[in-house]
Amino acid sequence: MSVFIAGVDATIINVALPAIQRGMHASVSGLQWTIDAYTLVIACLLMLSGSLADRFGRRRAFQTGLALFSIGSLLCSVAPGLGWLVGFRAVQAVGGSLLNPVAMSIVVNTFTDRRERARAVGVWGSVAGLSLAAGPVLGGLLVSGLGWRSIFWINVPIGIAAIVLTQRFVPESKAARARRLDPFGQVLVVVLLASITAAIIEGPRRGWGSASIVTLFVVAALGAGALVVVETRRRDPLIDMRFFRSAPFSGAMLIAVAAFATLGGFLFLNTLYLQDVRGESALGAGVRTIPMAVVMAVFATVSGRLVAARGPRLPLVLAGPLLAVGALLFLRLDARTPLWFLVVAYVVFGAGSGLVTAPITNTAVSGMPADQAGVAGALASTSRQFGSAVGVAVTGAIIAAGTGAGFVTASHAAWAVIAGCGVAVLLGGLASTSRWARQTARRNGERLAAARTREVTHADSGNTVR
Repeated sequence: MSVFIAGVDATIINVALPAIQRGMHASVSGLQWTIDAYTLVIACLLMLSGSLADRFGRRRAFQTGLALFSIGSLLCSVAPGLGWLVGFRAVQAVGGSLLNPVAMSIVVNTFTDRRERARAVGVWGSVAGLSLAAGPVLGGLLVSGLGWRSIFWINVPIGIAAIVLTQRFVPESKAARARRLDPFGQVLVVVLLASITAAIIEGPRRGWGSASIVTLFVVAALGAGALVVVETRRRDPLIDMRFFRSAPFSGAMLIAVAAFATLGGFLFLNTLYLQDVRGESALGAGVRTIPMAVVMAVFATVSGRLVAARGPRLPLVLAGPLLAVGALLFLRLDARTPLWFLVVAYVVFGAGSGLVTAPITNTAVSGMPADQAGVAGALASTSRQFGSAVGVAVTGAIIAAGTGAGFVTASHAAWAVIAGCGVAVLLGGLASTSRWARQTARRNGERLAAARTREVTHADSGNTVR
């Protein structure tokens, strides 16, 4: 239930953007913040949420997340203005950061038998695919029939039901050794990601050379440097910088940002194209995107099987060109583009988006010790969320800068950037799965395992050192 409402929320908001723009008299940057307030906050809090769940109890954290997500959704539905909507989306995201990662941890700790766990994860994946396919159609129905505020109502009854069922059926669990909280690292992550996103979104409106935008980029650079310095000196850092010595891990982080920038940018541009350029209703726009969502769900399953059978290289090598070609097909879009051409572009792009998901996590945890694979996977999820935020920020900035030329003309540069991200996925996939990369992962895994053994030994002796 949690993955369903989180997945639906990720796609349903895009269908409602034109209605929100009309109802709130919002600019392009306002629409960008409506989406990025959610994805950016989740990206900033995923690691912290996982640590809190391990320390205070996964069931308790999960129920707290469901409550905050439901309250945030209800507040979004009654937001009196755009600023309030953006703020309430951030509240929703605080709860969202405690949903999927913590829920997956609950699944892993509840189903100890490998076969049962595989079935549970399979159900999880099926629901995730269903939510992506249902989001646009459900959003179209609600926006067309009841207005854009209704898209947030669906989360409330499902969230309440999930809280009750969690209390009844989900056992409480905690980590045997909870990682220390890292407030300094957390603050620096927020400063880094927020300043980059804000600079990109506000750049076209305020001017790229303005003092405020230059200051934001400087703050981001200083935040990145400070994060490296602080995290290398922590016993239990929020982000263990030693992970980046593994080429597959570093490659997975870059691939995640590039791949999900393409998806975030696509969802943002596509809904504006369908409703503002083609004149589709919200329901019509939702129906048009069904082929993309279905193909994405199918190829996500295919990707998982390919990764299990042959490793992550083949899905990544296939995904990159499909994303690039799909984005290049959208360069031909105008108000009279035939529907069959649009469907072909959706299918190609959806296949690439579906293939890329599974190998990202697999590559990120390659060579990692078992007790640190979860942290590596969480960092990959953070990169996905940040990539989505950057995709919306960059494509929206391009559209805002070319407003005078019309959406179709202005979108050409945005689709070209998305195609470039597809090429980056291909190159990153080739590099991160090479023999040299696998050797760096193996050596780094051995160093991490040895360091962990020393830490545990010193902890047992009452003299914990790093």
